[in-house]
Formats: sequence, structure tokens, C-alpha cells
Amino acid sequence: MLFTGFFSLMHLGELAFPDDKTIQDWRKISRRRTVNLQDNSYSFQLPFHKADRFFTGNFTILVTCSESIIDPVHHFEKYLASRDSLMPFHSALWLRANGTIPTRSFFIRKIRFFFDKEIGGQSMRAGGATFLAEKGVPLSLIQARGCWSSDAFLIYIQKNPALLIDLITARN
Repeated sequence: MLFTGFFSLMHLGELAFPDDKTIQDWRKISRRRTVNLQDNSYSFQLPFHKADRFFTGNFTILVTCSESIIDPVHHFEKYLASRDSLMPFHSALWLRANGTIPTRSFFIRKIRFFFDKEIGGQSMRAGGATFLAEKGVPLSLIQARGCWSSDAFLIYIQKNPALLIDLITARN
């Protein structure tokens, strides 16, 4: 989940259930049957995102191999094999070992095991946007991948002022 969220600039709420059971909505859960594996990428359908409040259509999440040390496709394939062996008939894509949908608090507890308290749910989007900017991905593509409708996404690119100045200057 972490690698998928990081490399696709997803919101934690698009990967996990809210902690409040009264607002958990199965219509927002990505389904295993929508996964498409390729040699260097994987994709799946996100049945809901904040720009689609009326569930009018699916949004495709695409994650590709990058020039990073981490290969998100490899890790996703390992997750999928484990998930399918434990719960082959469960419709949800993201599952815990006990068959439940991961919640926000579950994800945050797990991420705290590896990172300090400064890293949270939004860190996937911020870190992913910064990573893409450092790799020289044009800002317009970062903006599109993260579904940002304004330049507000620039606040996520957090490395250093020189990087931001270079990116903004190159954009104009």
C-alpha cells in the first residue's frame, strides 16, 4: 500500500477504510478483479476519488517501474501472490492477513514502525511528488498524476528551495 500510494500519489483514504465505521463505504474499495499486471507496471481501478463524488466512473491507477532503488511492481506482485493465496475469493484488493480491509489507523500504526511521527498519510503524496520532481518529471505531469486542479501541489515538493525555484522557472 505504501509503495502504491507513494508512486501513484494516492490519498490514504483511497487505499484504506476510515476508522469511523459509519462512514466506511464499500463502493470506494478497489477490487482485485480490476488489477492488470504488465512486465514493468500494474494498474487497478479506483472506483471513487474526490473529483467523482457521484461514482460516475472509475479512475485508473497506474504504477510503473521507476529509476528508484525500490521496484514497486515487484513488491505489488509479492503482495498479490500472498493475498491471493490467503483469500482468493475476497473481492477487495487491499486486505490484511485476517481478511479485513486495512483502516487508516492500521496503516498509520504500521508506518510508525518504520518511520518517525513526522511521517503520516499525506507523506505518500508529498514524498511521491518530491521524488518525481527530483527525477525531472514535468510539473504538469506531477499535477495530473496527483489529480491536482491548481498549483497547490507545489507545497508537497518539499526538498529544498533551489529545487522549487528551478521547477517553477522551468514551467514558465
